[in-house]
Amino acid sequence: MATAYVLINCELGSEETIISELKSIKGVVEVHGIFGAYDILAKVESGQVETLRETITWKIRKIPKISSTLTLMGIEGQQ
Repeated sequence: MATAYVLINCELGSEETIISELKSIKGVVEVHGIFGAYDILAKVESGQVETLRETITWKIRKIPKISSTLTLMGIEGQQ
């Protein structure tokens, strides 16, 4: 199972809308509003790395009012 954590910055006041949209995306298994340098943390899982990449690139990063993302890929076997 491929896993990625996506840290998201968004426009002020858009957090709840983005969190709701993230929860509707297949492969997004957890979403949390957070304090600090980023606004939202999303955990994404897939059976294939390519599907994971497509979900992040073509679904998550295209959500309106997301200004930037940072993706952290998990290492298989180090859990």
